[in-house]
Amino acid sequence: MPEKEKRSDLLQGTLDLLILKTLRPGPLHGYGIAQRILNSSRNVLDVQQGSLYPALHRLERKGAVSSEWKESENGRMAKFYALTTSGKKQLSTELDEWKRYTAAISWVLEG
Repeated sequence: MPEKEKRSDLLQGTLDLLILKTLRPGPLHGYGIAQRILNSSRNVLDVQQGSLYPALHRLERKGAVSSEWKESENGRMAKFYALTTSGKKQLSTELDEWKRYTAAISWVLEG
């Protein structure tokens, strides 16, 4: 299986969590979110626009993120996404679930 396919398989189940965690320090536009995930993952997780924006819109519909058009660092208008109170709760819940899930996988792999 090519490396690119492995990345998208991982992201399908974890993209919302990665986005919420990335927005925790403060608002970012879509490109900034993708870059922060890429940098934080040491260039392993390259989130493509075709996955990122549908996830952002889904999170916005659920009330986990809000958005606002602002001028970006390059002087262009960009949609900035921010974590809502509901999103902070969702992040906490999803982090707990992720820790439980990864621990269970570790038990299976070590056993």
